[in-house]
Amino acid sequence: MIIINVKEGESIDRALKRYKRKHRNVGVIKELRKRKQFTKPSVERRHEVLKARYKMDKQREAE
Repeated sequence: MIIINVKEGESIDRALKRYKRKHRNVGVIKELRKRKQFTKPSVERRHEVLKARYKMDKQREAE
């Protein structure tokens, strides 16, 4: 559970902005989407390898 303490003199908009940032950083939505369907560990690993290869190719192009 995410708790945000509103400081004295702080506007509600500012506190809401802090709440949204904290919520995004915790990764609640990402975790829910991940649990929605199961992917095999081998498929996850393959995806990570392809992503790393893609990043390396992009980095080499920039140089």
